[in-house]
Amino acid sequence: MSKKRKIISFAVWLSIVFLLLAAILLTEGTDKHETVREVMRDAVLHDSNKISLFGITEVNPGLISAYAVTAILLGAALILRIFVIPRFRYVPTKLQLLIEQTVKLFDGLGESNSPHKHGFLNVYIFGAGVYVFFGTLFELFGIQVMTAQGVSVALPAPLSDINAAIAIGCLSYLVIMSGGISSNGLRGVGRTLKDFSLPVSMSFRLFGALLSGLLVTELVYYYSSLSYVLPVVVAVLFTILHALIQTYVLTMLTSLFYGEVSEIHKKSKNTKRRQQL
Repeated sequence: MSKKRKIISFAVWLSIVFLLLAAILLTEGTDKHETVREVMRDAVLHDSNKISLFGITEVNPGLISAYAVTAILLGAALILRIFVIPRFRYVPTKLQLLIEQTVKLFDGLGESNSPHKHGFLNVYIFGAGVYVFFGTLFELFGIQVMTAQGVSVALPAPLSDINAAIAIGCLSYLVIMSGGISSNGLRGVGRTLKDFSLPVSMSFRLFGALLSGLLVTELVYYYSSLSYVLPVVVAVLFTILHALIQTYVLTMLTSLFYGEVSEIHKKSKNTKRRQQL
């Protein structure tokens, strides 16, 4: 790069910095319709900024996000099944390779942690992992909706709502219990119930991790002096890290506990002799 180009590039970046500083100073006195405490509280409880669901009732924004993510994933799965998968070739394309490696990743995770029974487990952790990952990334789009009070808010990640986190935690627990029942009958139920705190820990782990990123982003956006450039970095880093980490944690814990309770325990020789007598 020539010296002249370096000077021009430096001048452009310097101009951008000055423009940002000017914008910060000019918008510093903008009034907020909510205090920072109200913003943080509503991000957790969703008790004020609710959205009208077809005029029937008012619901949390997280429910709208859950419906949207579910519809997008189902639509994408239908398109892939109809237009992409039938055209798979022996020499894979980039999209085919991406799909195969993703499926192989979850298959390997289920098979390594639950070698006895992993057919249904592989399907579940694939579905749950994809939902958690793309559901977490969904908040990056910042889709704006109007609340029942006429305030514009961005749709959050579905699992930042405690109800969604509890639902997926309990569902994972039921899947784990089904593995115990299919392998060991009623004894599998007893082995699963020993870890009765598992759905609570899984639910609040998801909720706490995703909510922390949401609160930090909301806090950064609230103060106008921080609302330039910095939110982009914070939002992207927090969201991508949470998407990767929480997907891995949920699928790993589910497959580990599933493999533990589905392990087939053979009856001892003394027990067999007693039954014969």
